Amino acid sequence: MNIQKKQIVITGGAGGIGQACARAFKKHPLVITDYSQDKVNETVENLSKEGFDVSGIVCDITSKKDIEKLIQFVSNKGEFKALIHTAGVSGTVKDLKKVYTIDLVATELLVDAFYKLAIKDSVAVLLASMMAHTVPPNEIYDDALVNPQASDSFDIVSKFVNNDSDVMYNFVKRGVQLLTIKNANKWGEKGARIVSVSPGVIETPMALKAAQEHPKRMEKIKQATPLKRNGQPEDVADVIYFLTSNAARFITSTDILVDGGVVHNIKKMT
Repeated sequence: MNIQKKQIVITGGAGGIGQACARAFKKHPLVITDYSQDKVNETVENLSKEGFDVSGIVCDITSKKDIEKLIQFVSNKGEFKALIHTAGVSGTVKDLKKVYTIDLVATELLVDAFYKLAIKDSVAVLLASMMAHTVPPNEIYDDALVNPQASDSFDIVSKFVNNDSDVMYNFVKRGVQLLTIKNANKWGEKGARIVSVSPGVIETPMALKAAQEHPKRMEKIKQATPLKRNGQPEDVADVIYFLTSNAARFITSTDILVDGGVVHNIKKMT
């Protein structure tokens, strides 16, 4: 089968980065998934009008049953090329368990499920965050983060985050990066790759809302960014497109920062 006919699956496909990724893959058949039927329908309808080969399915990524439905849906469509996992929540949900479950446990569930579909040249691209780079290595919580489904994992990590959901977000995104290392050999045996991308401040609807709530903080980060601007969804989507392409054929189990260089200055501030 021609490489351009293999399925690109985008979780969080109705979101800002998800939709930018969809547009970057216009030559490929797309499967858009999100938690809301209305959002999935709207995104599929809009992309179809623009000439995309796109279908959609609702999926609660914290549910193994829903993920199995997604896997069946994708396998019925044809061969699998890439999972682009952009779905997630930020620390603004103010719920440690929710952040942990949606951003980390669900990521592992998806990686394990899509491994079954992976073939030579398949790729999983997981969205981490530049804030993951502010969390130093630590044997105790790293072991928990890399095994998020273990019964004591959440409790171990929780001891380090001071009951702060934003800090938990930073930790679980480090966990996402660690999952790429954990799964690299397994995926590599199939000739498949797994990587993460860590965006900085990207002007999605979610980030623009944060900018309204914390204008001074957001302006401070922008001024600390060497490129003196926030990122656009397309800045992330173009990197993801590269990582799934043959041009990135020798890149696996690594994280790519797409942050305008700001994380190094953020580390100095904290």
